[in-house]
Amino acid sequence: MAEPFQEQGGASTMDPGRVRRWLTSRVMTRLCRPERMARLRAKAEQRRKRAGQRHVVEVFYQPDDSYSHLLAQVLPAFAARYDVELICHLVAGPGGRNVPEPELLTRLSRYDARCIAPGYGLTFPGRDDAPPPAALSELAGSVLGGLDNTAFVENVAAVGRALWSEDELAMSALAETLGRAPKDAVTARFEAGNTRRAELGHYAGGMLYYAGEWYWGVDRLYHLEERLAALGADRSPGERPLVQRPVIDGGPLRDDGSLTLEVFPSLRSPYTAISFDRALKLADDSGVTLKVRPVLPMVMRGAPITRQKGMYIFWDTAREARAAGVPFGPCYDPIGEPVRRAYALYPWACEQGRGNALISAFLHCAFARGVNTNREAGMREVVEAAGLDWAEAKKHRQDATWQAMLEANRLAMYAAGLWGVPSFRLLDASGSELLALWGQDRLWVLAQEIQRQLAARR
Repeated sequence: MAEPFQEQGGASTMDPGRVRRWLTSRVMTRLCRPERMARLRAKAEQRRKRAGQRHVVEVFYQPDDSYSHLLAQVLPAFAARYDVELICHLVAGPGGRNVPEPELLTRLSRYDARCIAPGYGLTFPGRDDAPPPAALSELAGSVLGGLDNTAFVENVAAVGRALWSEDELAMSALAETLGRAPKDAVTARFEAGNTRRAELGHYAGGMLYYAGEWYWGVDRLYHLEERLAALGADRSPGERPLVQRPVIDGGPLRDDGSLTLEVFPSLRSPYTAISFDRALKLADDSGVTLKVRPVLPMVMRGAPITRQKGMYIFWDTAREARAAGVPFGPCYDPIGEPVRRAYALYPWACEQGRGNALISAFLHCAFARGVNTNREAGMREVVEAAGLDWAEAKKHRQDATWQAMLEANRLAMYAAGLWGVPSFRLLDASGSELLALWGQDRLWVLAQEIQRQLAARR
């Protein structure tokens, strides 16, 4: 990886922005190395054995969080399957710079939970357009606030079901049976949960923590199951995991181009880097029309990311990439000028039929090969990897037409209730929206919906 120096008049100088980018890239690359993860896991297991402790998994449950309710449904089976001690915390939702679009997140999370639940063999009740009533959420907290860990695991799904179904009678019956904790005790339990979560370095609900690593709800439970099985904590070794990520299946039915898959990538997104080529493959395998609509990175749109969240994203991306067999790391952060330079070339690349190739090459160079795209040599490497001519590309470096294009894409993404990347929309022949989801781990949902739409026509 190149040092952050540039030559000026024969002397080596350092640009502060480049130094920061270089240092960040080095840290993130180290963080993502599988050897480092393996060492950390081995040390954690050695400490556990020396202390004579059980495997301890901490659960951070947020009552008004859709993903927490999905996770709640698998906790009893998880506790029975694995030789672990579950410690259950009540937490409030994330805030501040960790949630740049809180209203959009609240709405999307309910819609998203309903979309993914069937694929995991779960259910999600309630409406997409309204959160649970505040009074019912408060009652749910008071019921859960008085439960010990065992009772919490056994009853949290029932409490969540009553909450999200807005079933006051069911909630009242649960309160009668399980009891209600005093308001002060509930407040103290939420404060303790929030404090513990912060101590361990996270910010969201619906999370699991085990021996140095975070696992986001049912979407990441398969990572934890695999880890516990490798440590001999699986009481049913050899059986399929409780929760498996559905595969991204582009067949057997094939579209004639009447469906359109819109892909909203960003050139600075680790999650985009590990999913962009797979999104293109899904479109190709299923025959749907592909429309790629790039947007600026969130940071460059005025939504700064916290260090805490950034670290988790890189760690999680590396883990997801390994599971998918996708290269990730070494990385070199392309924020700022490299992104602008690549997007300046994008309209020209599209004219050459190589727009998707340019995005793919840029992401691969930045996030799988550690190429410094801030340098001309790095950008040339990107351009030539995309099958484009560098001498011709240099003629288009000042093109500004990309700015209006990307802004139109951003507005379309927000209109669909999406704001992060990668995001996806599936449209029918009339252009009406069939599905709008955010996340590299939602490609399987899109694949299933494509097949469902095609099957309905037969």
